[in-house]
Amino acid sequence: MTFINIKRAFLIALLLNTTTLFALEIDKLDLPEMGDSAGTLISPDEEKKLGEAFFRSLHAQIEINQDSEIQNYIQTIGEKLVSNSDTPSYPFHFFVVMENNINAFAGPGGYIGVNSGLILMTEVESELASVMAHEIGHVTQRHLYRSYEASSRLSIPMMAATLGAILLGTQSPAAGQAAIMAIQAGSVQFQINFTREHEEEADRVGMQTLSLSTYDPRAMPTFFERLQQSSRYSGQNIPEFLRTHPVTASRISDSRGRADNYPYKQYPDSLAYQLIKTKLAVLLASDSNDIRAILQARLHQGLPEQRTVAQYGLGLLALKTQNFAEAETIFQNLTKTFPEQSHYAAALARTALESSNYKLALARFQKLAAQFPENDAIKLEYVGALLKAGEALTAKNVLQKLSLKTQKLPIFSELLAQIYGDLNQPAESHRYLADYYFAMGATQQAILQIRLAQQIRGISPQMLSILRDKLTFFLTIAEQERHSS
Repeated sequence: MTFINIKRAFLIALLLNTTTLFALEIDKLDLPEMGDSAGTLISPDEEKKLGEAFFRSLHAQIEINQDSEIQNYIQTIGEKLVSNSDTPSYPFHFFVVMENNINAFAGPGGYIGVNSGLILMTEVESELASVMAHEIGHVTQRHLYRSYEASSRLSIPMMAATLGAILLGTQSPAAGQAAIMAIQAGSVQFQINFTREHEEEADRVGMQTLSLSTYDPRAMPTFFERLQQSSRYSGQNIPEFLRTHPVTASRISDSRGRADNYPYKQYPDSLAYQLIKTKLAVLLASDSNDIRAILQARLHQGLPEQRTVAQYGLGLLALKTQNFAEAETIFQNLTKTFPEQSHYAAALARTALESSNYKLALARFQKLAAQFPENDAIKLEYVGALLKAGEALTAKNVLQKLSLKTQKLPIFSELLAQIYGDLNQPAESHRYLADYYFAMGATQQAILQIRLAQQIRGISPQMLSILRDKLTFFLTIAEQERHSS
């Protein structure tokens, strides 16, 4: 695993690229005491702030998925794994990076990212879960903090900028190198070290979490071995994690030997895994004809469920290419055949919305929201449909019913800003648009929105106080970011 040690710093900046996957004994692990840096280098509040700053920094550098269905899926898998980890109450946040590179990483504060390219590379859901369980192991064992002792401090933005620069380097080496050089110019010295002990510990802990979560432990060595074989003739284009963790036959053999200690049984994929993987393939396809040929071929292959997923993919492709009549036909058939499947019904409602049939779209989303009351992904799309139909007040009422977890996503502030704009409350609109820009790593844009809000006449003293506090906070962060660049 790649670790970024910042000399004499408060904290290491770490980008954990994964999939060096080992196994664990069936017995419960005797985990080491944390002690020292694991408990004293950083407080829970500082860790939370660092994680939030790290996530903001990523938004400013790479494309993080904003599709509510994809986000809901990856968060659901992550939470299932975390509930079976040794720290089930730790506040993790999982997200998908829309990038074809095969990669995954764990940042501070429990922020774990998985590249869309890695998801598409998996053949079964347990392989995806194995990567995520490995990353969870790095966080629960506090490898970010255990690996570095320090005598001086970096600001939160400085640490987040370093993390973001290193991650950017895995996606775009030229841009990452430029960002790292900028940080070095600010007198931050760091070096990359490989820590095998932490890597192996995350593998063992991850396999335990995987097994307890009813995923296949054998998926770890299987996925790792296939990645190694697929990269054998790749030359300079091998995945980044294979550059930093050399893979040997003995390591794969050790992983497989440990996994084989678990009783063998079948681990069927969830339908959601197949649907999300297909959705990502359609979203990322650069050639519509190529992905159409693949999906049409799958209509005559595999099990009935897999053929149905191929139909769903063709419907998404029709929607992507604005062939609304074809999309309507496909999703109508799927919804009638599988009335309890939310993805099919949501795609049908989306078809009406994107074809500007707002009345029909609202009727479909309203029915969906009632049928799946705990599904925030549907509610977010429903709010978007209400706004397009000019029903901002209803949209506000629906948005306020979202879970606290969903309300922390950038899209929540973005939708609130639009709602208040439509309700002719510009100060509130600018306020929440500022929150959205800040969450997306655009601090200067956030400051501009607050200043615009302050110029509006007739706003209440309470609102003026809120805006002053936000402006002070954003200006402080902006100054710290300026010194970190």
